[in-house]
Amino acid sequence: MKSEYKTKPRNLIIEYLKANADTRFTARDILNAVKDKEDGLDRSTVYRNLERLCKEGKLVKYKEADVNASCYQYSEGHESCHEHMHAQCSECGRIFHLDNSIFKSAAKKMTEEYGIEIDYGKSVIICVCDKCMTKREQK
Repeated sequence: MKSEYKTKPRNLIIEYLKANADTRFTARDILNAVKDKEDGLDRSTVYRNLERLCKEGKLVKYKEADVNASCYQYSEGHESCHEHMHAQCSECGRIFHLDNSIFKSAAKKMTEEYGIEIDYGKSVIICVCDKCMTKREQK
């Protein structure tokens, strides 16, 4: 197995990813968060590292309809991330895993009715999480 490519920029990026594992982020988010910690860190370095991390299975890359950029989620330790759906809170941005058993009958019906197949790993349901709902109710 090929050894991991380790550089100071990559380590800074991975630190950011681990600290924000429950949220989605863009390359710009990462660049803005870590650029002050490393001279010469630029957008191409961030993109190159994100693509490498996706190939290594440490990141999930997807496109959101309301964001004009690719979004990423840290997935190391969640090797089966591509096998289940995710939900994302529209208020706090937290991402969490959903049990696919709830969606199996709907997925079957969508295939029968529309001839489409759900790509669970790239599917995100936008919601309001329980913590944010509690905050709403307390206002």
